[in-house]
Amino acid sequence: MADYDYDLGIIGGGAAGLTVASGAAQLGAKTLLVEKEAALGGDCLHYGCVPSKTLIKTAHVYHLMKNGPKFGLPAITPPEVDFRQVAARIQSVISVIQKHDSVARFCKLGAQVEFGNPVFTDEHAMQLGGKSISARAWVIATGSSATIPPIAGLATTPYLTNRDIFSLERLPATLIILGCGPISVEMAQAFCRLGSKVTVIQRSDQILSKEDRDMAEIVQQALEEEGVTFLLNTSVVRVADLGNEREVVVKNAAGVTTRLKGEAILVAMGRSPNVAGLGLEKIDVPFDQRGIAVNRSLRTSHRHIYAAGDVIGGYQFTHVAGYEGGVVLSKAIFHLPKKVDYSLVPWCTYTHPGLASIGLNEKRAQKAGIDYTVWSEEFSNNDRGLAEGESVGRIKLLLGRRGKPLGVQILGPQAGELLGEWVAVMNGGMSLSKIASAIHPYPTLGEINKRVVGSIFSKKIFSAPVRKGLKFFFGFRGPACK
Repeated sequence: MADYDYDLGIIGGGAAGLTVASGAAQLGAKTLLVEKEAALGGDCLHYGCVPSKTLIKTAHVYHLMKNGPKFGLPAITPPEVDFRQVAARIQSVISVIQKHDSVARFCKLGAQVEFGNPVFTDEHAMQLGGKSISARAWVIATGSSATIPPIAGLATTPYLTNRDIFSLERLPATLIILGCGPISVEMAQAFCRLGSKVTVIQRSDQILSKEDRDMAEIVQQALEEEGVTFLLNTSVVRVADLGNEREVVVKNAAGVTTRLKGEAILVAMGRSPNVAGLGLEKIDVPFDQRGIAVNRSLRTSHRHIYAAGDVIGGYQFTHVAGYEGGVVLSKAIFHLPKKVDYSLVPWCTYTHPGLASIGLNEKRAQKAGIDYTVWSEEFSNNDRGLAEGESVGRIKLLLGRRGKPLGVQILGPQAGELLGEWVAVMNGGMSLSKIASAIHPYPTLGEINKRVVGSIFSKKIFSAPVRKGLKFFFGFRGPACK
């Protein structure tokens, strides 16, 4: 066996890389973790999930302060937001979580951490900081960055991405957002609630284009009622720097051109894999603009080189990156025949109301040619939702031919938390009768899960044949009130 410096080398200290490094080191493999940024944690901790959800909470509290009369409270006008204080709170939350991803902790687990920009020199070795380091197996988990579209004038116009938006010196009076995916709509609502005038530009005719139209339109309506402006079926022609303002020239489907002016532009038009500078061409690891090519075992063209997380261009969620890290760990350390299965990936867009999903929605079921029926229940019928002033939204349950759940979408308060019950049910292969017969505490938002399932069984139980049978056997005489 060749003599390598490490049993396993990992490039990238985000969710996927940290999962592999932690597991491999604790299992006794001599492990190296390389990160190009100044600290571990990846985009999720520093520029993504953690700062965005912290900002969203701050914006939600400020929104409640301004909406006291809705809850029977006096109307007040809170002072304007000092974004430096908001940014300081975001950084304080990051700092607390950062301790879990510290170099000291990973060293204690047994993993060596190095910082720098590694470049592969052959399929087992890389150059880092002027020295060559080799490993028996490698994992590439370098993540992704905001895609910068080739829009005329953008290269010479200041703009924001997720790396800048959480550390601004002040709240922009006007914010123009390019793109209408989850990051865009979350930031649109948050900055609108904090006091910015927000305009969102989307090329297609729907926000959150991967979601069912009926659900996405409810989110859009909720944000529009709060003051967000959406320009759908609209493309960006060019942008320009006007000094204290930015100009964005757009054209709609009818060919009408409009000039927009804003203090800041946020570019949120997708993600691109971080593959530049790794030397992948030298070792014949195929990749394109979508990411590194891997098989279902997350192996690249070399059996000993794996890739996981955003860099492979699949589901770009932190929890999926962690899952993929676990698959790599099973392959690289235990040599088990593990393969990825994305059929039950849950996700959530953290607007208010939120939109969470697992399994198939109607768009994906129709695209796959799968027959289904839809069962739904409105939050306006949920007692806890009414008590909390949260009556907007619904749950949609898709059933297959044999009554098996194909997917669930929840649009409403605490949607991501409510989805947890379905994550357990669908991953555990449980029958719907388990939810129908379970006792849910009252009053809770979670009752909506039981209620949508109950409607399925109610149709069967309270049917004409059942009533007829009961009449025959027990002599029931029918309605007392007609």
